[in-house]
Amino acid sequence: MPKLVDYLVLGLGGMGSSALYHLSKRGLNVLGMEQFGVAHDRGSSHGDTRIIRKAYFEHPNYIPLLQRAYELWRELEQESGKSLFNPCGLMVAGPPDGEVIQGVHQASRLYDVSVENISTMDVTDRFPGFQIPPGFEVTYEPEAGFLFVEECVRTQIKCALSQGAEVNLNEKINSVVIHDQSIEVRTDTQHYSASGMIVTAGAWSSSCLQELNLPLEVVRKLLFWNRVKQPVYNLDSGNGGFFFDMPYGEFYGFPSLDGKTIKLAEHTGGETVVDPGKLNRELMADDATLVSRFINEVMSELEPIPKRHATCMYTRTPDGHFIVDRHSRNPAVVYGAGFSGHGFKFASVIGEILADLATQGTTGHPIDFLSASRFAGEGNSVSGSCR
Repeated sequence: MPKLVDYLVLGLGGMGSSALYHLSKRGLNVLGMEQFGVAHDRGSSHGDTRIIRKAYFEHPNYIPLLQRAYELWRELEQESGKSLFNPCGLMVAGPPDGEVIQGVHQASRLYDVSVENISTMDVTDRFPGFQIPPGFEVTYEPEAGFLFVEECVRTQIKCALSQGAEVNLNEKINSVVIHDQSIEVRTDTQHYSASGMIVTAGAWSSSCLQELNLPLEVVRKLLFWNRVKQPVYNLDSGNGGFFFDMPYGEFYGFPSLDGKTIKLAEHTGGETVVDPGKLNRELMADDATLVSRFINEVMSELEPIPKRHATCMYTRTPDGHFIVDRHSRNPAVVYGAGFSGHGFKFASVIGEILADLATQGTTGHPIDFLSASRFAGEGNSVSGSCR
């Protein structure tokens, strides 16, 4: 006989651990399942830090969600006693007529997000170690900062466990069968039946939700830690995060936390991943080429050759926006997918939204623009594997 639970959560990365936390906070019988360990490095929720910001150039509709996300991260800090968010600020630089700078100003106008315009003469004093390309505009968002990504995941799971949730780790899912009125999940060792289910499987979302034929592409991304030549990028000296819209890509990074290295990466680009379980984690010859070029042009006090690297995955949608929705045939199945490399900062509120949808069928948060209905085409199969 299958083990019966009220709600299953498949995948306990940033979004899934948050959904587990919010369901358990409501006193529900919830089981979270993860094919790896807690805060693992096999998916998309690892690498020490993630930027969080309100002047959201991707789309202004995200900003109300971010405002709630900020509140929930602070509430989780207070509940757990953990330090999860550092409000160190964020410098954004790019062509004045580019989508990034224009998007920052639009967010500031529409939602009164605090954004400072920084003259090129002031950049050297305020952000030592950066050489701003000619003609670039520079803005600074003082409320931005970064999240400690693994600590966020661990804390959400720990709080969920303290609220009565059950967590099964290192348990691979063999099949997900979604009936009109019920849900069955089989693993190597267990058979589960649930009244409701939340799928937050990251790069494995398409295989878990095959019948929805979601338009998701998984790409391989590299994170780099490069040595500093001079201590001009240190967090304790007032430096914050940075984002540059360069002609050959978008690059972002963080202040030095150890005084020895800086983490930075290219946000654009990425090699398609056919099987996320077989991701190539080795550093290839061309992986650091563009980041090294960016360093040589913009950050002269940083060594252009990385000291170490990590590999993660972006799961992208065609328009770069998330998908948060209910299953078209069984609305008791709720899913979040396609977070496109900019989703982690939203994890606190996405978990709340997924819990709303799973328990109430609706949410008060403005998420219509994230509906799967904006993409056409659904398949007809009724099962999938999350391997």
